[in-house]
Amino acid sequence: MTDRAAKSGVQWSIEADGRSAVLAEVGGTLRSFSSGGDELLDGFGPDEISPGSAGQILAPWPNRIRDGRYTFQEQTYQLALSEAARHNAIHGLVNWSRWHATEQTPSSVTLEFDLPPQVGYPWGLTLRTHWSVSADGLRCVQDVVNTSESDAPWGYSVHPYLRLPGVSVDDTVLRVPARTRLLADNRLLPLGAVKVAGTEFDYSEPRKIGAAILDTTFGDIDFGPDGITEVVLAGPDPDAKITVWADDKFKYWQVFTGDTLHGERHRRSVAVEPMTCPPDAFRSGRDLIVLAPGETWTTSWGIRA
Repeated sequence: MTDRAAKSGVQWSIEADGRSAVLAEVGGTLRSFSSGGDELLDGFGPDEISPGSAGQILAPWPNRIRDGRYTFQEQTYQLALSEAARHNAIHGLVNWSRWHATEQTPSSVTLEFDLPPQVGYPWGLTLRTHWSVSADGLRCVQDVVNTSESDAPWGYSVHPYLRLPGVSVDDTVLRVPARTRLLADNRLLPLGAVKVAGTEFDYSEPRKIGAAILDTTFGDIDFGPDGITEVVLAGPDPDAKITVWADDKFKYWQVFTGDTLHGERHRRSVAVEPMTCPPDAFRSGRDLIVLAPGETWTTSWGIRA
């Protein structure tokens, strides 16, 4: 662990079987992940502020809520507009808070955060994230408990940026097991879904990203017989690949090629984000999870290399 004076707070390092990861106190963020000595996460330094939501947990909603305003069980709520330029509330309420460790071993750490009821989201939640590394890669198990006395709306995602050593975004081969994508307006909010088959957004079979600019929500996901869905990034060498996997709680994949990031991070890596619900789900209700009082909800995802 490092000193809390670092901008991202206390650091927790875990390691096993040639895999290692670093978690940061601010946001309970995944700051680094390496395999065989190769850094696969386009993360950031301990004394940096997470750029472009790198490695953050996005909850109790992922992506955007139009005007930060939604109605749930006949009550209307107004969230702060955390993406002011587009007049949206973005990426939830836990990504800039300080988490604390409740358990740690050489190969794992459990981080916890109590989200208090607040204006715009008057429900209390306890989030626990169990991170571990092994020969299988990185694994994350996410629990959330509704500690309030009424139903709470809930959605979840994570925001890792990934890159294969020495492979540009253009030369990265991408596979996304999806049959549809969401059309988005100029505020990156959904307008509807269209099929990807035969279009420039069809990555159901692996192909190079090339010059494609992606900040795209993919839906109608294919799951394997084990209930797992996978997005794969590969290089010219087919043995060099990164797989992001997620369980059946995740109904969508967001893929972002970093074109709106500035400086050296511009189009340097690919964000691969499993999401339980689409953007604006608090308004549309589409695949929105409702947590009953006292209910515990659990999901898992991970990275293999």
